[in-house]
Formats: sequence, C-alpha cells, structure tokens
Amino acid sequence: MSRSDYFFTSESVSEGHPDKVCDRISDEVVDLVYREARKTGMDPWDVRIACETLATTNRVIIAGEVRVPSTLMKKDRNGRDVVNPSRFKSVARKAIRDIGYEQDGFHWKTAKIDVLLHGQSADIAQGVDKAPDSNSEGAGDQGIMFGYACQETPELMPAPIYYAHKILELLATARKAGKGEVAKLGPDAKSQVTVRYENGKPAEVTQIVLSTQHVDPNWDSKKVRSVVEPYIREALGDLRIAGNCKWYINPTGKFVIGGPDGDAGLTGRKIIVDTYGGAFSGKDTTKVDRSAAYAARYLAKNVVAAKLAERCTIQLSYAIGVAQPLSIYVDLHGTGKVDEAVVEKALREVMDLSPSGIRRHLDLNKPIYAKTTAYGHFGRKPGRDGSFAWEKTDLVSALKNAVRQPVAA
Repeated sequence: MSRSDYFFTSESVSEGHPDKVCDRISDEVVDLVYREARKTGMDPWDVRIACETLATTNRVIIAGEVRVPSTLMKKDRNGRDVVNPSRFKSVARKAIRDIGYEQDGFHWKTAKIDVLLHGQSADIAQGVDKAPDSNSEGAGDQGIMFGYACQETPELMPAPIYYAHKILELLATARKAGKGEVAKLGPDAKSQVTVRYENGKPAEVTQIVLSTQHVDPNWDSKKVRSVVEPYIREALGDLRIAGNCKWYINPTGKFVIGGPDGDAGLTGRKIIVDTYGGAFSGKDTTKVDRSAAYAARYLAKNVVAAKLAERCTIQLSYAIGVAQPLSIYVDLHGTGKVDEAVVEKALREVMDLSPSGIRRHLDLNKPIYAKTTAYGHFGRKPGRDGSFAWEKTDLVSALKNAVRQPVAA
C-alpha cells in the first residue's frame, strides 16, 4: 500500500541561476532557428538543433550540432558553408539582459560569447530523417521518458514543486517591475518547499528555504526575509503554513555575488527542478528527450483530467532511428478507475506517439521554448502562441471513449 502520511520536498531555481541562464540561451537558439525557418520558407520539420551552453565569469560558450536556414550561415575563407555566429550572439545577449544581469562579473554588454555550432552529423541524420520501421521520422536518440499528473493542484501538479516554482516566479516578476525594496534582489535564487501530507493530501507547509541574490551588501538574512516573505505567502495561497514552520531565508548570510560569476552554469543540469529526470533545453523536437516527455505529461494530465485516476505516471521508451515507442507503461498508483493495461492500449489509440506524430499533435515546430526554461516545463498555462500545448486537457473525451467504460463525472 502507498503511504498516506508523509513529508515531501521539492526545489526550484530562478531564471538567473547559472544553469538556467544556460538553458535559456540554448532555447533562445532553438527559437531563433524555428523563427528563421518560418521566415525563409525552410520546412520547420527539417530543423535540427542540439545546443549546449556554458557560462562563467563574463564568458558564454555555445556549442553543438544544427541544421539551420541559409540566413544563419556564411561562407568561410575556403568557401565552405559554416554557421554565422552573429545572430546567435545577439539572442544570447538579449536573454542575459532580460534575465537582469548587469553586474561586473557577468554583464549582457561585456560578456565574451563564443559560438561553436556546426552541421549535424550525417550518421545521426540518416536514421532521424526517415525511420527504417516506417515512412515517418525516427527518434533522435534512445531514451526513457516519464510524465506525471495528480489532483493536488488545479494545474494537476504535485504541490511541493508547484509552489517552489511559484515563489520564484512571483519574486522575479516583482523584481523586474522595479518597485520598492524587492527591486534590490538579484536574478539568482533558489527555493525549496516541504509539504506535510495527511491521508495522501497536502496538509501544510512545514519548511521553506529561499536563497536569493541581493545588490545591497548590507542586507542580512533578517532583512531579506522581510522583503520576500509577503511574496512567499502570496505564492502559497490557500496552502496552510504550519505554526512551527521553519524558515531558512539566505541561511548562509550575504548573497551578493551570484549567477555565472559566482558559479559556472551548464545546459541541462537542473533536470529534477524542470522535469522527471530529462534535459530538454537546446533540443529540437525530433529529440524524444523533449517531445516524448511533453507527450508523456500531456497524456498523464489528460488521464487525471478524465478522472480515470487521481494520480498517473506514464513511461515511454524509444530507440534511435525507430519511430514508434518500444513500450508504454502506466502506473495509476492504486487510484485508477480502470485497469492500467486498458489505459496503455487507449493511449496508443488516441495519439500517434512517433516523433512526427507528437510534433504534429502538439504543434511543436514553433519558436516557443525560451519561456519554458524557468519555473517549470509543466503546470503552465497554454499560450495563444502555441506554447505549453502539452498542458491542454483536450483528450479527455477521446480517452473516455477509448477505455470504453463509464467513468464518474
């Protein structure tokens, strides 16, 4: 039996965390390529990006493999087509500026940016462009992806991670608005929330951790708490804060030097903060690391929204160059109204889970990824621009019909 009374902790990091800066730049590259493809008439289905970013004191390095429109290329001294670094440097600087870095050790104007992008490997391309098992494209790599949903919040997200994200998102919005003392916070921050569960439901917050950069070197932990506490309480909303809740606000004291100047950053290092163990940023959607993880969350959320279960975990597995998933596994954690095997069969019926099927169903060939890099890829509101389409619950009726069993309203 699953436990009903327990404590669970989740963390988040802000958009100014060194690793998140790198995630943002990598996905700005993804968005740039998709935007440029649309402008130039390049088929967005042909876009390929595998971009990694490293950031440290006043230095950014962007590297990886790409297939991009001709407008993002140039001729080298030998007449060969190579990636033109200028546009990539530009989107990186804009991202750093938007995050808010204008400090001596990391400044959007003065940071040196190196672009080391090159053409995609032909060996990888041959299996991805057309899978040997179908006329569709193959998975960009092997891998195992997970999706999860539950009834703990309106967004069908677990409470601890949802509120950890929310705290930092509210603080970032207030900081950028530039009003009052909250404007003296810096871009770099981390949060952590511990929730006590009672009878399997979130009952109260028992521990809150927040470390946030600040520009005034005279601020101590007590001062920082006085500034951030109203935003933390707003973020937690109706979730009770325990009377004996432990608050750890800047527990080490002063936090002035932050971001890549304080600690090197790298794309894809905050995989538990973001997802269920996979790294998404810097990848086009032939990479099932990204697209199939979005599909797994989408399906899990629709299973819960359809009230087939209170909790749902979905696992999808793929092989490089093979179109269809090797396996689909569903765990309803003892809360299901129908058998897991029935749900597994239904998922294949309601959605084509090949990379091209996922991209088509969720309309993923768009410049919508930079905004996913902070405050979670999941639990967000679908945008008019097509962003966060995997958060829609538009498969509810199809799933109910596919399981062919009456489900409580």
